[in-house]
Amino acid sequence: MSIRSPLWILLALAIFPAASATAAPPNVVLIVADDQHWRDYAFMGHPHLRTPNLDRLARESLLYRRGYVPSSLCCPSLASLITGRFPHEHRVVGNDPPESAAARNTPPGERLFAAGREAMNRHLEAWPTLPGLLAAAGYRCLQTGKWWQGDFSRGGFTEGMTRGERHGDDGLRIGRETMAPLEEFITDCKAQQTPFFAWYAPMLPHDPHDPPADLVDHYAALAPSIHHARYWGNIERFDRTVGRLLDLLDAEGLAESTLVIFVTDNGWIQSADHPRCAPRSKRSPYDGGLRTPIMLRQPGRIAPGESDVPVSSLDIFPTVLTSCSALLPPGLAGIDLLDPAAVAARRQVFGECYTHTLVDLNDPASSLLWRWTVRGRWKLVVPERLAAGDPRLLSEGEALDADSRAWLGSGFARLFDVVADSDENGDVAAEHPDVVADLLDSLDAWWTPGRHPTGASTP
Repeated sequence: MSIRSPLWILLALAIFPAASATAAPPNVVLIVADDQHWRDYAFMGHPHLRTPNLDRLARESLLYRRGYVPSSLCCPSLASLITGRFPHEHRVVGNDPPESAAARNTPPGERLFAAGREAMNRHLEAWPTLPGLLAAAGYRCLQTGKWWQGDFSRGGFTEGMTRGERHGDDGLRIGRETMAPLEEFITDCKAQQTPFFAWYAPMLPHDPHDPPADLVDHYAALAPSIHHARYWGNIERFDRTVGRLLDLLDAEGLAESTLVIFVTDNGWIQSADHPRCAPRSKRSPYDGGLRTPIMLRQPGRIAPGESDVPVSSLDIFPTVLTSCSALLPPGLAGIDLLDPAAVAARRQVFGECYTHTLVDLNDPASSLLWRWTVRGRWKLVVPERLAAGDPRLLSEGEALDADSRAWLGSGFARLFDVVADSDENGDVAAEHPDVVADLLDSLDAWWTPGRHPTGASTP
């Protein structure tokens, strides 16, 4: 683990004074699960999964059972989490830059791919980030786990594991091989009496689904396939690391002074036939790819409870900054999840789904597949109307099932009652044309491809 601070953080430290020691700002631990369905927890009703530590966290937290991420793919979802901005704003809308004529495994292809990733890194770097703003308020900020956008310092972290390769290179050891960098950071911050922010985003339960044999053996007797048993085993493996982290906070006497937040980057439905995900999950506009529980815990400050109000992972950005008395940038779509009035006033959440590989680095609309919004029990999904030869269809290959291809070809919106029909099996648009019209107007007012949403700020 190394320590670096880019120039803009040093300037911010000079402009914005560090938080007063008397204010006792909370430490923050952000736990980000990787590729996990919103039901795949015991506390969310899964009949077989053992998640005792996440269950404990849920009991001790303000739990939002209907959280959403703005996009169902990890790189744009994480970029939105750390900037508080929608993908069409920060322009990191997919995992990889556009394909080039040169194969990626050739020297020219490697150079073009690296140049594309660098452009994506700069898109994110243009925006204030959560760790950058916390560093300006006197926090030490650690990156571990998934991190796509170059060296950890480019996201505003003061310390970290990732050097800059796709996915996260050394950072991906956290949770799978070791917890030491995170544990040592927390104990050192306590010794130095310095507030800290820790980004714990292990590649779990993300494939490879290779949990210890005892977990596979346990779930093999319960699961519909060996692929499910391995995926479920990785979830319990992840749960054990969360328990270790919570136990450390208890042992160090930091539980009451630490805000712990939990979210997933995107959903996952395990296929019974192969290790990959099934349709209607990751990369789709369905709740199987977009929905996540969101938990906030700080004993003595946050009263445990549950809410079914739809909220967004974009809300984590202003929630943390407000809790830590740090600078809050203007133009944010998110709200403070610890402000009951703001939560009560929240009408709906929005999002967008794109191709895995960008079509154009600078034009989000060129990669757009779906826009969607959730208000109360209703969810409206509006596809882009794509012709058979559209590069978006060609780039997605087998990731789009026959239904998704037909849907994108039709251009017709679908409406789901996600309270009565949480698996989104029935399109009820024909029965509720007034709801469709109202939600479509609100979706277009939020963002119509080709222009920025009303009131959105620029970097």
